[in-house]
Amino acid sequence: MQARRLLASAAAAATIATVSGVAAGVAGFAGAAQAATGVASAPSRWVVLADTGASADAIAANLRATGATVTSVNGEVGLVTATSTDSGFRATAGRISGVQGVAADISIGSAPHRVSPSVVEREHAQSGGSGKHGGAQPAKPLADPLDNLLWGMQMINAPKAHATERGDRRVTVGVLDTGIQADHPDLAANVDRSKSRNFTTDIPEIDGPCETASCVDPATVDDGGHGTHVAGTIAASLNGFGLSGVAPGVSLVNIRGGQDAGYFFLGPVVNALTYAGDIGLDVVNMSFYVDPWLYNCTGGAPEDSPAAVADQKVIIESVNRALKYANRKGVTLVGSLGNEHDNVSAPRPDASSPDYDNPANDWDTAPYLRTIDNKTCVDLPLEGPNVLGVSALGPSGRKADYSNHATDLKGNEIELSAPGGWFRDGFGTATYRTNENLILSTYPLAVLQEEGSVDAAGNVTPDGEALGVIKQCTTKPIKGAAACGYYAYLQGTSMAAPHASGVAALAVSAHGHSDGSRGYTLAPATVKRILSSTATDHACPAGGVQAYTQEGRDATFTATCVGTTAFNGFYGAGIVNAAGVVKH
Repeated sequence: MQARRLLASAAAAATIATVSGVAAGVAGFAGAAQAATGVASAPSRWVVLADTGASADAIAANLRATGATVTSVNGEVGLVTATSTDSGFRATAGRISGVQGVAADISIGSAPHRVSPSVVEREHAQSGGSGKHGGAQPAKPLADPLDNLLWGMQMINAPKAHATERGDRRVTVGVLDTGIQADHPDLAANVDRSKSRNFTTDIPEIDGPCETASCVDPATVDDGGHGTHVAGTIAASLNGFGLSGVAPGVSLVNIRGGQDAGYFFLGPVVNALTYAGDIGLDVVNMSFYVDPWLYNCTGGAPEDSPAAVADQKVIIESVNRALKYANRKGVTLVGSLGNEHDNVSAPRPDASSPDYDNPANDWDTAPYLRTIDNKTCVDLPLEGPNVLGVSALGPSGRKADYSNHATDLKGNEIELSAPGGWFRDGFGTATYRTNENLILSTYPLAVLQEEGSVDAAGNVTPDGEALGVIKQCTTKPIKGAAACGYYAYLQGTSMAAPHASGVAALAVSAHGHSDGSRGYTLAPATVKRILSSTATDHACPAGGVQAYTQEGRDATFTATCVGTTAFNGFYGAGIVNAAGVVKH
């Protein structure tokens, strides 16, 4: 899974126009991919960006005239997605009046370099971790049976906040991820199915066999797992069953933009963000980066080809437009800081990009070493406009070894910190390398079965037990919910961001106001101010340097923290504080 190393109402329908609906349009190229016998004859997916003020509809019409299949038209951002078997599509589309740029989104029929779950997020599996216990746990049980395993909720003072504010049902949090398993008994009551949408189409070469004939999953399933885990941290129900989320009373909206395998391509991400603005979501959680480039560079990295440079230009402009649009519409945007254990203000050379080949397009290459200049290169959506960047902490409160940090405190890269888990926290103690050091949250049954953690009968296997997988059942499931729910441990800045998103949802619930069709709302700038001013201050380590020798996967790795107790490059303005936000 690639997610963060480890991404219709009448108004929305008018904004994101489709050809017989997005689902029908994209199903066509998925079917063609399955039937293709060679890469050369398989269609490639493209994104075409309009000049500011140019008509996306007119561009779409011209693309159809060239023989391309238009799959979606986003009028607000000016982005058209299309598929074509024309090897010269980039040049053909680039000649259309009003086109600012053309980028390859994915080559159907091309296998990716990376389809397995993140080594960081599943480090307890990759490192042969045992099921031994001993991780940090509160002394007494909390509201739900598994809440005593949620050290992160204690760290952000969520139980204290819940005494007065659990979240308003009118407050909506969008999960821009791999989906939400809506029948999970801890999520079923909080998922707004009517507003949820899937902006992706399964691609067999990447995601495995399609689960539906159209290759378009319902907006109520998650075949990747990552999105359901994120959703549970934000708003699992406080219902006496399983575990509870940071804001258990708010509504969750699945705005899926990630593939089952964890890739996040430009078209679905931009369409999901635009939809979030159109339907008035209050918060959107983004625990991913837009593939295939870890860093998109204006003018490209020195090693990039002209076509790769052109693609990055389109990605930067499109994502920035979408983020600005959502923010103008009142959406608070929360992003994970990344799991490369790097300084995002002065990144090391990137050896992970591009993370898939495009043999049917005009660049075809495995990942290569790219020089990253922080002045011209950005990690998107994290470093896009108006995004709150969140670093990850372990149970000790220290920055996790994998979590990125920043040294430019004016670079708008880091704003806050939150529990993300750290398998290797507590070196020299009984808590070291225990599952309980990670973040426990909701997880889809089907994914656990595919991974071998749960058997066909629904029972946790020995492998699942070693990973800490938990099964909980009820004799009286609510309507639309399964009788049994499953829970899994992960770590990463992907797990930190939803803690912050949940706190943001509590801020809107406690201090927002009714706004007619929107329900409840609070300006994103106000949400940011409240989260920052109430965050629990956390100073840099003594001497400003944190060494991860022996504890981390890289024995030579250290990280330098700069700044004050009030704001620094490890923790931003501090650890998000649910009780402080509610009381503010």
